[in-house]
Amino acid sequence: MLDSAGLLERSRPFGIPDWLMLPEPKGFRPKKSYRTIWISDVHLGTRGCNAAMLVDFLRSVECETLYLVGDIIDGWRLRKGWYWPDAHNEVIRRILKMAHRGTRVVFVAGNHDEVFRDYAGMTFGGVELVLEAVHETADGRRLLVTHGDSFDGVVLYHRWLAFLGDKAYEVLLRANVVVNAARRRLRLPYWSLSAHLKRKVKNAVQYVCDFEDAVAREAIERGLDGIVCGHIHCAEIRQIAGITYYNDGDWVESCTALVEDATGAMTIVEWARQSAMSDPSPAAMELTA
Repeated sequence: MLDSAGLLERSRPFGIPDWLMLPEPKGFRPKKSYRTIWISDVHLGTRGCNAAMLVDFLRSVECETLYLVGDIIDGWRLRKGWYWPDAHNEVIRRILKMAHRGTRVVFVAGNHDEVFRDYAGMTFGGVELVLEAVHETADGRRLLVTHGDSFDGVVLYHRWLAFLGDKAYEVLLRANVVVNAARRRLRLPYWSLSAHLKRKVKNAVQYVCDFEDAVAREAIERGLDGIVCGHIHCAEIRQIAGITYYNDGDWVESCTALVEDATGAMTIVEWARQSAMSDPSPAAMELTA
């Protein structure tokens, strides 16, 4: 079994200052500035992770605060077999470089990287490890930031079923890799087979709705204005019972991030669509609340 210390040692992202000093690629496009960025469900250590696309996104932005909202490293998969290509190292290097340059980086551990929960309250390489956080937006709203697995009955009460579902999901993501390899040869943009099937399956849709309602109730009970989470790989901004529910999506299916600008306005950036456009317009690629 691989523990948290093992993950840190095997991935070797921490304590390597040379990684932080590498220059940006020449001629790289100007960065877009945000007050806050949230990303989750990267699942480094799996073949379904779109690490190169995430690196491209992180190179294109700068922010005051970066929240890593869980499942950044997939400890479940790494316990079964080691998979860690250079692109996954580059994601870690890019995050550490942002921290080194002054971005506050907050890592809210999820269920797939739950081993890091034992280190909540500590800081590694400028990255703060926490169980949850409360974020105050530029316009004064207070938002709970949590991965979301604590609101998932399958994960919480039927762990064996969660692992079974994780195995089926792994097969689906492998199919996703094959489908998109074929689409690249045909010069077609990225498209998620797994996300498409989830939208079409009635039970999956009901599960997402139940999860969103449960998360929203937690924010209401705490007297907060909204909640930001990940976990279900479905990017969303919507009003539920008077509070705002935000889900930042993932980087194995939709390749999305949640961002806040200097005024407190929050939007979802769909990076897979944006990067596929020859002349992307950030305004056109953001879904506004």
